[in-house]
Amino acid sequence: MSEGVTLHLDEDAPSKQASVLRNALHLLPEVPAGTPIEVVVHGEGISLARPGGPVSVSLAEALAAGITLVACHNTMQAQGLTSDDLVPQAVVVPSGVGHLVRRQREGWAYVRP
Repeated sequence: MSEGVTLHLDEDAPSKQASVLRNALHLLPEVPAGTPIEVVVHGEGISLARPGGPVSVSLAEALAAGITLVACHNTMQAQGLTSDDLVPQAVVVPSGVGHLVRRQREGWAYVRP
């Protein structure tokens, strides 16, 4: 897989979530076509991955544009959530923070808007 960009979100404020999604969408024309872009959510940021949230329209736009939503299983477990509680497009990883570290070691750009 080519190097990509990973954006880190651990906040549940709708304004912050909307800002992160806008940042991800604004990256698309700035990186080579096909560059993977991920939004990694953990902690309170997991609310972005729940269906029907306040920024669900923006999330749908980002997902349709090819941005990947990555959700932390540790957070899900702590909050009593299962994959069925998330939007179907969410990709669950064992640890959101661990995923961020792995991506950085793989040469991905890290953004914390």
